[in-house]
Amino acid sequence: MEIFDTAADRAFRLEVRAFFAEHLPDDLRRAVQNLGNLIDRPTLMKWHRVLLDKGWAGTSWPAEYGGTGWSLKQQYIYEQELAAAWGPWALPFAFDMVGHLLMKFGTPAQRERYLPKMLTGEEWWCQGFSEPGAGSDLASLSCRAERQGDEYVINGSKIWQTLALEADMMFGLFRTQRAERKQQGISVFVLDMKSPGLTVQPIRLFDGIETVAQCFFDNVRVPASQLIGTENEGWSIAKYLLTLERLGIAEVARSKAALRRAEELAFALGHQDVLTQSKLDDLDIEIQALEAAEYRMLFNPEANGELGSEASILKLRGSALRQQIAEITVDLIGLHSNEGTGRPPTEGLDAARQYINLLKVSIYGGSNEIQRNIVAKGVLGL
Repeated sequence: MEIFDTAADRAFRLEVRAFFAEHLPDDLRRAVQNLGNLIDRPTLMKWHRVLLDKGWAGTSWPAEYGGTGWSLKQQYIYEQELAAAWGPWALPFAFDMVGHLLMKFGTPAQRERYLPKMLTGEEWWCQGFSEPGAGSDLASLSCRAERQGDEYVINGSKIWQTLALEADMMFGLFRTQRAERKQQGISVFVLDMKSPGLTVQPIRLFDGIETVAQCFFDNVRVPASQLIGTENEGWSIAKYLLTLERLGIAEVARSKAALRRAEELAFALGHQDVLTQSKLDDLDIEIQALEAAEYRMLFNPEANGELGSEASILKLRGSALRQQIAEITVDLIGLHSNEGTGRPPTEGLDAARQYINLLKVSIYGGSNEIQRNIVAKGVLGL
């Protein structure tokens, strides 16, 4: 929220804005506008190398690990300007999730092994959470890792894994013990996607542009040194990771940019009727309210930038708003509105694909039904 910017904040914001204006290619902006962050690895790596040269690759990382060492406010401003410029997110999973996982729970040897290659983009990561019988109820996972000497042997499967086809490494949750409470007996591992016995089967999604995967583990051997944290105590780590993921799903700044684009479409295509304008105004008010809530939560001195159950509030409203904006964008373009308008011929198709793809955001990261339970218990104390 720019109204709370100090003089130093404004100077930093203008620096970031100028950098994007000069270095972010127009074709990459358009790709992000039309496809979200579904950008192929070679294209995304070209942009990542630009950020590496600038020293802006690890925007949320401490300087000791090669990051920028920026304050939380600087990180917030950077994300706002990145969204407004339609720049791509940082390399998926690496910087906002598994990097912080290793910094907080990993050993010095694990950090030394994985963080440098994460920073350069040499190794890409995917997440191994959901299973055919454990999605929203993640604690019900059954994919098992059994200790055998200096190794763990994994059997079972994971599903709906984004980037599993492109990733070099996986971080995931596995059952290491049967316990009375299903949240117990879960451990966190990192493993090589080329491990013998690991099979990746692609799943083409309905939007036609994203492919996720199901991974099958058949006696996959993982060195015990790749256990993160303490065996059987992984649920606390999982909750930490899910908080990070839910903040990413909320994507308030990206929703603001998407709404601005919808407003531009409404003007360009002649949708000046009261009903359309009222819908756009309502969404604008909702986004401003959510942004104010996000700002208050993130910059509450007691939170220190780390949210617990409050992240579920942002995920709930943020995912709903992203879907509503995608829906009104499709309505504005219409089935034949590109004909004779001089607008990009695939604009309607791209908008429809975005709408279909964003249907998932109220499910992944913990379904919105689960999030309401978390808010009721953890925030409202019900």
